[in-house]
Amino acid sequence: MRALKSISSRCLMLTRSAPIQKAVHPAWLRVTHWINALAVVIMVTSGWRVYDASPLFGFSFPDNITLGGWLGGALQWHFAGMWLLAINGCIYLACNLASRRLLHKFFPLTMKSLFADVSAALRGRLVHADPRHYNSVQRLAYLVIIADLIVLVISGLVLWKSVQFPMLRDLLGGYDMARRVHFFAMALAVCFVALHVLMVALVPRTLITMIRGR
Repeated sequence: MRALKSISSRCLMLTRSAPIQKAVHPAWLRVTHWINALAVVIMVTSGWRVYDASPLFGFSFPDNITLGGWLGGALQWHFAGMWLLAINGCIYLACNLASRRLLHKFFPLTMKSLFADVSAALRGRLVHADPRHYNSVQRLAYLVIIADLIVLVISGLVLWKSVQFPMLRDLLGGYDMARRVHFFAMALAVCFVALHVLMVALVPRTLITMIRGR
C-alpha cells in the first residue's frame, strides 16, 4: 500500500511539474480555417459556373470543374458558400482580434524584413522550421488573402443586391466594374490556395499542425 501511494504521489508530482505544450494553432483557428477552405472551394467552383453563363472575357471554365450543374443550381451553391464564408470569416476575425493573435502573428511587417525574406525565398533559403512563427512573406500573404476575401464578399453583395447596396456599388465603380473586381478577387484567392497547397507539400508538418494543433 505504501509503495502504491509512493508511485501515485510521484506521478502526481511529475504531472504537475511537466510543462504543458501550448498548441501551435488553437481549436477555434483550426475549425474556422477548414470551414473557410470549404467555403472558398464552394464559392469558386460555383462561381465559375455562374461566370460561364455570361463570360466577362473570351474564355469559359470546363463544366467538369464547376459546381451547380446549371445557372440556378450554381447560384444556390454560391449564395450558400457566401454566407458560410461571411459568417465564419467574421468569427475568425473576431477571435483573432479578441485574442490579439492578429497583432502578434502578422506584425510587425517591415519592408526590410519582407525584402530579406523574399530574397531568401528566391534563392531557396527561406526556412519554416517553427510553425509558431510566420516569416514576412507568410505575414503579407495572409494579410492579403484576408483583405481579398473581404473584397470578394463586398463585391458579391453588389452583384447580388445591386439596388440595395448603392454606396458599395458606386464605391466599386458600378455594376460592371464590380463584376471585374469580383472576378480578379476570385483569381487572387485561387492563386493563394494553389501557393498554399504547394507550401504544404513542401512542408507537410504545417498540415499536421493545422489538423492536430501540434
